[in-house]
Amino acid sequence: MNRFKKTYSQGTIDIVEIWVDTETGVNYMFHKNGYSAGLTPLLDKDGKPVVTRQD
Repeated sequence: MNRFKKTYSQGTIDIVEIWVDTETGVNYMFHKNGYSAGLTPLLDKDGKPVVTRQD
């Protein structure tokens, strides 16, 4: 089983992707530009992680 599932992608050089942890449901944003990249949890307006229900 793959733990992470890509649910959104845009760009070819300046890349933004949304990944969901299939065990916890937490959403992460991945951003890549050239040789630099970063990953961070998506937060709602109250600063809590965005969680996608996995049924």
